[in-house]
Amino acid sequence: MHILIAALHRPSNPTGVCRHAANLAQCLADTPEVSKVTLIVGAWQKHYFELFFHSKKIQLISVDIKNSSLVRNIWFLFGLPKLVKRLSPDIVHLSFPFPFLRSLFSSPVVSTIHDLYPYEKPEVFGYPNVIFNRLFLKQCIENSDGLTCVSQSTLSSLNSYFPHLPLSKEITAIYNYVDFSHIAPQPPVGLDIGDNNSFLLCVAQHRKNKNIDLLLQTFSLLKKDGYLQDANQLIIVGNTGPETESLFNLIHNLSLQEQVLLIHDIKDNELCWLYQKCKLFIAASSQEGFCLPLAEALYFSSQVVCSDIPIFREIAGSSCCYCDLQDNAVKNLSQAIICALEQPINITTDDFRFSKLEVAHQYLKFYSTFAYINQTSAEILDPMQNSFQPPEV
Repeated sequence: MHILIAALHRPSNPTGVCRHAANLAQCLADTPEVSKVTLIVGAWQKHYFELFFHSKKIQLISVDIKNSSLVRNIWFLFGLPKLVKRLSPDIVHLSFPFPFLRSLFSSPVVSTIHDLYPYEKPEVFGYPNVIFNRLFLKQCIENSDGLTCVSQSTLSSLNSYFPHLPLSKEITAIYNYVDFSHIAPQPPVGLDIGDNNSFLLCVAQHRKNKNIDLLLQTFSLLKKDGYLQDANQLIIVGNTGPETESLFNLIHNLSLQEQVLLIHDIKDNELCWLYQKCKLFIAASSQEGFCLPLAEALYFSSQVVCSDIPIFREIAGSSCCYCDLQDNAVKNLSQAIICALEQPINITTDDFRFSKLEVAHQYLKFYSTFAYINQTSAEILDPMQNSFQPPEV
């Protein structure tokens, strides 16, 4: 089976979508049922993906176009179908929703739905951008032959906002997997952090729903009240975004320039080291589709504090300390951090839901239906072909 994964995306540094696409390609390539994985990225993304893969089955194709919304969307509409026609994959997998014309594709098209932010959190995009985000999401959902949601929470939101999708459309929930077994942790280069440093860790893009401003205010309060010593630092790893400027202003206003480190570009082995060495991992989001960093932190048995939202309960269960974002969110988060530091939570690490083998098995089962339909259609066009047997999963 040949799977083509489209992952051409705006950011030049890895995001959750990039990590999802890379993980998807690697877990599929590790299975005997998949003979080839073609991963399509932008030329500005190539440096990250080149360092990630260790399988000869994966072919990385970088597309050298202008990295602008208009040019990317035109390429999605017309450039990608031409590439698919030339490569003839069994399945085309869109790693995130973007506009496409189904009639131009000869292969089945499936898409990953990470979240329903354009409907649930329009302020993340702002106006009028959210109008286009809703349009593209709606078009992708309706035109895809099948959809994979990254969590049960996302699947529930999809059914809520799109209750009339045809029953014939294949829709399922498949988690992102977590596997750092092949990566050797290494201290981040260029940062004055050692084994003896004490720091709190947050991994989140600078967007409104991540509530990084809430975390900064809480960190400042804990230091002021003496719960955290001056030597304690807060490290925030994540791409810049709409909230970056206001976050820098808040750090300055709270006089936290010496205690807060913002990291925008980091390698996987450096991120592993941060997960292993952090005193506490914090996820204060008000809305998430999955939150891969939370699953990664639990993989490393990091002590975790997170907001009490459904997806975090779905991922972490009883393995972390939760805080209520209602009423006095700063006080609630500070109390949760104090509680976690004083009374560590028992963390369960043998969660097979996020294992590479389990995730690969679920994707193969999902793909098998479309691969069968695709091959059957080809046989109708060419009756001289040998009879097709649907792939075993």
